[in-house]
Amino acid sequence: MAEDGEWGRRSLLRGAAVVAGAAAAAPLLGAAASARAEGGDADALFKAGEFERAGRAYEEILKKDPKNLHAARQRGYVGLLGNKFPDAEKYLTMALGLAPADKETNRLLGDCYIRQDKFSLAVPRWQAAGEDVYAKWFGALRGEAYQVHGDVGRVAWTELDPFPLLPVSINGGPPKRFTFYTRVPWLGLSAKVAREAGLEAVTSQKIEYAGRVIWHYFGVLESFKLGDIELRNVPVQWTGEEDNAAGSPEGIIGTWILYHFLTTVDYAGRSLILRRRTPESAGKARADARRAGVEPLPLWLAREHLLHSRGSIADSGARVVAMDVGGTSEMAAGMAVETAQRLRIHTDYDRPLEAYAGGQPVVSYPCYPKEIRLGDASAKYVYCYADKGGGAGGFASADARSDAFAAVADDPPPGEGFDVLAHFSHCFYKPYNVTLDFTGMNVYIARGKAT
Repeated sequence: MAEDGEWGRRSLLRGAAVVAGAAAAAPLLGAAASARAEGGDADALFKAGEFERAGRAYEEILKKDPKNLHAARQRGYVGLLGNKFPDAEKYLTMALGLAPADKETNRLLGDCYIRQDKFSLAVPRWQAAGEDVYAKWFGALRGEAYQVHGDVGRVAWTELDPFPLLPVSINGGPPKRFTFYTRVPWLGLSAKVAREAGLEAVTSQKIEYAGRVIWHYFGVLESFKLGDIELRNVPVQWTGEEDNAAGSPEGIIGTWILYHFLTTVDYAGRSLILRRRTPESAGKARADARRAGVEPLPLWLAREHLLHSRGSIADSGARVVAMDVGGTSEMAAGMAVETAQRLRIHTDYDRPLEAYAGGQPVVSYPCYPKEIRLGDASAKYVYCYADKGGGAGGFASADARSDAFAAVADDPPPGEGFDVLAHFSHCFYKPYNVTLDFTGMNVYIARGKAT
């Protein structure tokens, strides 16, 4: 991970992507948990990723016990996973009334508000959750955030590996080399680009990453332009360290940028396409998918920025999987060792990969499942990783806020709260284009270039 004693974006991004999903993925449900889910137990249903059924089960609990904090909070979380904001606000507000100081409720409600760009409402929630950096950062925004100018932005990638690179303009300046990654929330800049843009920090955070102290700064950017799409008044983060590694990205586009658009990550066509989120653009995406014979997959958004859908590994059947789009990795998917063992996946324990992720040492092993699948997209006997000691709440919670553009929370939240079979990463998507509809909460994965 270290390069001549320095920690650059290339090394941090690579280390994060290498083991992100392996440790983030939880082992398969045991027999007892599966039985509880089949029997309608609300928490077991949620853990198994049966979110709609879990939501109805929590509602039944609340009918009998209207003061049940856990049921109200979980029902709100179910709504938030699907960007169903009226449901999320209703039940999370109910939970807040039952326990105003509950940090998890405040965190979820704060997330609900920032997804809708309601930052003034989000600030007190993040403050109550103990997330002072978020509270100060979002409180510094004035006027409308994420102002969209233009209808479509399409840019070609200048490189595909080790991570996609594409040109982006900051504050009207010359093109900068940016990458993207859905395990990073915000728009992140290098120290050099932040300095050139004249950014002033409204708050900062010191963290320790693998024994190294790194400072992170947070402010508001005037203009971010990708092709013919421009965003104005954008929350932005940058690190205090210079990165002089040749070819390193000068910034990173996280999920908060991507979910403001109908986003197509066109791996096959090597381009990123951002369209305004309108009924027309969503309808065109559905029509294009139908013509291509592609069925929509569900899209769930957890912990502010982590993407999930349904997929399978070997004979697992359809289960919740993480979609880590962008980043860098030679592997197509990662899973826990326990999952690989239960599914009888050939795993090469003689060739361990030892790396740091989230500041913690992680050991992973190459493995080769007979198939991995997301809807109609699949790969057979492709190179994957199995992580030793991986499980829900492992690297998921660390990586959620500590990639190349690091953590903001002194006490990061636990994992997503539900089992994640595996994560599908950079290499898996190469033959496809992936369209993310954050309004209808669908994913379309089609072979070949996007139209």
